[in-house]
Amino acid sequence: MAKLNQIIAVEKGVRSKAQQDLVTAHQSLQKPALLAGISRTYQPKDEEGEQLPPESTRVQVQAEDVLRETAATLTRLFDVTATKDWANCTARADVVVEGRTLLTAAPVSYLLFLEKQLNEVNAFVRKLPVLDASEAWTQDPSTDAWRTEQVRTLRTKKVPRNHVKAEATEKHPAQVEVYYEDVPVGYWTTVKFSGALPARRVNEILTRIERLQHAVKFAREEANGAEVTDERAGDAVFGYLFG
Repeated sequence: MAKLNQIIAVEKGVRSKAQQDLVTAHQSLQKPALLAGISRTYQPKDEEGEQLPPESTRVQVQAEDVLRETAATLTRLFDVTATKDWANCTARADVVVEGRTLLTAAPVSYLLFLEKQLNEVNAFVRKLPVLDASEAWTQDPSTDAWRTEQVRTLRTKKVPRNHVKAEATEKHPAQVEVYYEDVPVGYWTTVKFSGALPARRVNEILTRIERLQHAVKFAREEANGAEVTDERAGDAVFGYLFG
């Protein structure tokens, strides 16, 4: 008895061959010359007339034969696809992660859906904002965010100062140069807040996603290993259509 994964493996090839055969059959039926035949003989009006040999062309393509061959090709495709789809209704497996059963008897179609969605969740988590590693962060219950310790910084202000380069004399005024001096005027106390996530938290989620992805793939392979019953849908369909 075949297994579901074996049916899945051959389905693509059967589908491709059926499509090629259908195209070939369609093309042959579109050539009137292949479907046409003729047989004719010549008889002169009298015995002294010119004698011409008979002419004939055989019919090369019988539409009924093409129907029969097409039915045979498509019957194989219909049977393989039916076998797969019928089996998919019963092929199931548990999704188990680290000894914990997350999903019981999940069907193959849902496992395939889950695989695709987990890829998208993985990409989403990898883009989550992460806390700046150069800061020391702690959780702040009052804001439900992360915060740093207070940092006190000096605030200065530029104050102009005069530097006398030369004292005034009776003939010349004093030579004064203006410069600016940074004078402390106060202190800033700064606390930074962030709604981002610690890198550890993001890495934990990614690890769980990868574990679940492996578990889902394992479950899909297990479900696809189920034995199948060959379905004979093609005979019923084409027995009605072309019978």
